[in-house]
Amino acid sequence: LAHGHEVTAVVRDPSRLAVAHSRLRVLRSEIVDPLSVEPAVNGADAVLSALGPHPRADDVTVCSRGIRVILLAMRATGVQRVVAVGTAMVPRRDPSEPVLVRGLLKPLMYRLFGRIYADLALMEAQLRNSSTEWTVFRPPLLTNRPPRGRYRTTPGRNAPGLRVSRADLADAMLCCLADAATVRTVVGIG
Repeated sequence: LAHGHEVTAVVRDPSRLAVAHSRLRVLRSEIVDPLSVEPAVNGADAVLSALGPHPRADDVTVCSRGIRVILLAMRATGVQRVVAVGTAMVPRRDPSEPVLVRGLLKPLMYRLFGRIYADLALMEAQLRNSSTEWTVFRPPLLTNRPPRGRYRTTPGRNAPGLRVSRADLADAMLCCLADAATVRTVVGIG
């Protein structure tokens, strides 16, 4: 909105979105309902997905199910560009990561949240197998801190760093829309 974009936000509970703006349209929807997602996608230049499960929820498949519906809506409306949030925990084994992350942190995190990471890997696979112009950002731990305006992105692999603010991630997602080098690739951010 600060950059002058027209934005459609698709949310389960509009009362939890504490933003109002003349260029913001808020639609209530369950992301797994194709009929309610298609109107939000129709006419868009791009779709940005910030789907993510709650770690204590029983159903941890919201990302793969949601991206499937988003891709169907995009196909039906002719929208080609999509940017989604994944996690630095995918892939499970990355030889370029520090030994401590590879040998201790990831195995521990997979024990705790392996089903969530498996769903995010499935989401990435669905995007890879689609005909869309996709980008997946792989952040480490997300925080609610204010934007710093300084972050590193590394196309094709995870970026160094243990955390990044949601605001900085959002900035990177918007910036990548104008960067053809990010199409059909994962981008690490830290």
